[in-house]
Amino acid sequence: MEKEKERQYKGIELIASENFVCNAVMEALGSHLTNKYSEGMPALLMHSANFAVYTGLLLPGDRIMGLDTPSGGNTSHGCYLPNGRKVSGASIFFESLPYKVNPQTGYVDYDKLEEKALDFRPKILICGGSSYPREWDYARFRQIADKCGAVLLCDMAQISGLIAAKECASPFEYCDIVTSTTHKSLRGPRGGIIFFRKGPKPRKRGMLLNQGDGGDRYDFEEKINFAVFPALQGGPHNNHIAALAIALKQVATPEYKLYMQQVKKNARALAAALLRRNCKNFEKVCEFCHITLNKVTTFDDNGNITPGGVRIGTPAMTSRGCLEADFEIMAEFLLRAAQIASSVQREHGKLPKSFLKGLENNKEIIDLRARVESFASQFAMPGFDV
Repeated sequence: MEKEKERQYKGIELIASENFVCNAVMEALGSHLTNKYSEGMPALLMHSANFAVYTGLLLPGDRIMGLDTPSGGNTSHGCYLPNGRKVSGASIFFESLPYKVNPQTGYVDYDKLEEKALDFRPKILICGGSSYPREWDYARFRQIADKCGAVLLCDMAQISGLIAAKECASPFEYCDIVTSTTHKSLRGPRGGIIFFRKGPKPRKRGMLLNQGDGGDRYDFEEKINFAVFPALQGGPHNNHIAALAIALKQVATPEYKLYMQQVKKNARALAAALLRRNCKNFEKVCEFCHITLNKVTTFDDNGNITPGGVRIGTPAMTSRGCLEADFEIMAEFLLRAAQIASSVQREHGKLPKSFLKGLENNKEIIDLRARVESFASQFAMPGFDV
């Protein structure tokens, strides 16, 4: 545990889905509330919020439609390998068909999405993703969902903090159901949360959406609550609920809005710095240098899938107090990591075993790691006494 604490303090955390919680959240998680759980009440999810929605509203084999993983989608929306292997529960238990981004623009191709949806007729149409850095056209999604008779679900896990702070478009006006994790930009404990519509449906939707026997009223509440408990989990953990309450109370403050504004500024600064330098794949070198980020598959300019992408996020280091100038320095570290990766590949080749051997005891990596640790150790660590 002490080694992990030191790693977090001395490293640069750029994984978009991770963050650092405050001391109050840590205290709640480690409090006497861990000795008690609230049996019989669906609350904080410890399982996938999306899978709870699927379980409540779908039968095995029913159809869902979400953003393709190489386009920035999440595996919980359905995912297949190129050889056809199903790699997520959503694809194992349900039939999933992805929509994609236009490889030239990087934006969702809404016209092709609509054409696919009208042919495929999914029961649930999903917007939201893991690494799609653009606004979502929720109004267009609503139109498409109504045309094909689908429930519209938004998975806002990656951008829930921006939405809560009103720093990006909100899905709540248009979507039937909204899900999120609670531990990313919301800076809460690990878990999930589900919002769903209740009461009478708008007349135009009541005639178009086929959602069971609820007539002209939404019938999500009983189905989703039953899916959460008892179908997928036992009683929720009170220490997690307390920690989430603390985190969500902080989300409602002016200070949190300033934090999310800074997250956006830092993301733009880092992106601009990397674009100027045309960085290539360097994920494994970064790991050796105590910089953590995600390796992802992406589309190249010709629409072909390539495994050479990385996903980078600014929420965690912004929580430590980093500003735009600090992310410019991080961009220099990433550029240096890319240069080292190219050098090692030239000398040892691209095969993983040979490449990893070239990273061991590499003087350039040792030097970069020292620079990274010296830089990261300047910043405060929420919840840590260091």
